[in-house]
Amino acid sequence: MTWRLVSLTATHPGAVRPRNEDALLERPDIGLWVVADGAGGHGAGDVASNAIVAAMKVVPPGLAAAELLAQVRLRLTAVHEELQEEAARRGPGRILASTVVVMLARGEHFAMLWAGDSRAYLLRQGTLSRVTKDHSLVQELVDQGTLREDEAESHPQANVITRAIGAHGELELDKVSGRIIEGDRFLLCTDGLFKTMAEGEIQAMLAGGADAQAIVTEAVGRGARDNVSAIGVDCVV
Repeated sequence: MTWRLVSLTATHPGAVRPRNEDALLERPDIGLWVVADGAGGHGAGDVASNAIVAAMKVVPPGLAAAELLAQVRLRLTAVHEELQEEAARRGPGRILASTVVVMLARGEHFAMLWAGDSRAYLLRQGTLSRVTKDHSLVQELVDQGTLREDEAESHPQANVITRAIGAHGELELDKVSGRIIEGDRFLLCTDGLFKTMAEGEIQAMLAGGADAQAIVTEAVGRGARDNVSAIGVDCVV
């Protein structure tokens, strides 16, 4: 294996919101990257997203790939339960929640774990694919055939997520895995990005060599109504 993974993070409150409730973490030393988006409207989204990052920041080095995956799952479950308990202490109906998408990489393999609608994309040989599948109401409507994909982002309930760290019930994380090849460009991002820019535009920028900072800056310049965050992870020689 003659290539390596390099990463860059970028985050911005966006063009409208005064607070940034997103949180990011890059740990190339152990092959771990995290994007978390505190659930809007709950009053303490940044508490939830920062709790996720804090838990991932102390994952110890030197773990085998299976041990790293197990540690991430264990720590996310612990944060999920802690946020539920803190919300209960704050009073009836309170929720402290956050989406999360985690990328793990070891050797020639990667895995994504996620809950909610923060996404992971992969640009491979000029073609952009969505690695993750949103846990959202509009995605369920698309899957049922009652809503077209191109209508989803403008739907009045486009912000309703069906899974999150800290949400009611037990935590459910989805996982996908695959191989990494030379030239791959991964992009982890919050919904503030893809609700501002079409996937074709994201593909064009990635294919043109733009990094995470340039893409976030472009979204903010277009008037992003939500916080915008991204991590780019590139496989380079």
